[in-house]
Amino acid sequence: MLSASGVALAQKKYSDGATDKEIKIGNTNPYSGPASSYGVIGKCIEAYWKSVNDRGGINGRMVKFVTLDDGYSPPKTVELVRQLVEQEKVLAMFQTLGTPTNTAIHKYMNQKKVPQLFVATGASKWGKPKEFPWTMGFQPDYHTEAVIYAKHILANHKDAKIGVLMQNDDYGKDYWEGFKEGLGKDIGKVVKHVTYETTDPTVDSQIIQLKDSGANVFFNISIPKFAAQAIRKAADLGWKPVHYLNNVSSSVASTLKPAGLENSQGILTALYLMDPTDKQWNNNADMKTWSAWMDKWMPGANKSDGSYVYAYAVSYLMEQTLKKCGDDLTRENLMRQAANHQKLRVPLLLPGITINTSPTDFYPVQSVQLASFKGETWNLFGDIMSAEST
Repeated sequence: MLSASGVALAQKKYSDGATDKEIKIGNTNPYSGPASSYGVIGKCIEAYWKSVNDRGGINGRMVKFVTLDDGYSPPKTVELVRQLVEQEKVLAMFQTLGTPTNTAIHKYMNQKKVPQLFVATGASKWGKPKEFPWTMGFQPDYHTEAVIYAKHILANHKDAKIGVLMQNDDYGKDYWEGFKEGLGKDIGKVVKHVTYETTDPTVDSQIIQLKDSGANVFFNISIPKFAAQAIRKAADLGWKPVHYLNNVSSSVASTLKPAGLENSQGILTALYLMDPTDKQWNNNADMKTWSAWMDKWMPGANKSDGSYVYAYAVSYLMEQTLKKCGDDLTRENLMRQAANHQKLRVPLLLPGITINTSPTDFYPVQSVQLASFKGETWNLFGDIMSAEST
């Protein structure tokens, strides 16, 4: 197409879900069920897009964000995602939450060639562009995170007798496989490995078994509801192992406060985002901007919940990815742009951590830093550890 002056103008290109005026994005979140403490992520993302629209949208287009409650139930996720893709005709799914739930729609999204972007789960399988070119992760993958814990245990606890609590699904198994890989020939240091189902009322009996095994190191692979129960039960029993908690349950508000801060002292985790309860960030520009944004767009929300930091950071990444698409809002171009971030500084990531992707690298965040819980906050220690995924 030529303009009056003979200059070629780029043709606008659209897939389903995008027009001159609108970009429609789908999402599922557990607003109910065993993982409902994560529901604040969906609420925060919704507020984020409202704030983007308030500023004039993305390249003049308003974002319509359609988020539905799947209750962390894979069959429900399948039903709702089909509805969003086939009836609502969204351009992409963004930040669908949960390993079992994303697993249930993984093949479908790739058969339909609809982007499944920056999923809210760190399973290592979201970074396989050859087999699944339409699915991309966001956070550091569970496998690598677990390798880091295993190596830290071996370096610091020579007489480690390790007890493991694991959610019995793909999410738990991903951590467990990484942990075994990290231990290598020292796998025999694991003296007890117990599992739970998300339908279980509590993990009390599992914690009793771990204590009775004589374990002095505890690797806790569980979502916030069960992580909090585990911390509390260990305290009730007077069991005081060196406690490694997976990152997905590191929220002070969702896990440690319900468990009792006094019971959470000394717990270790791996972080890649700034913790809103950590006073060292009080004068940080990112944190000040986020805090003011929260006051305006999520008044009354609990700012000690790291899930809001997470939701804001990943939404910023999606906003930048959509901006880069310009007027080519096709699903192909959206994936092309998602796989083309170099050293992108996303607000609230720890200093020294940037977003890097390529057509062969679908792991946007690949670094973490260890932290221990002291008083009312996480304290970072050691170096940023790069988690190059295999």
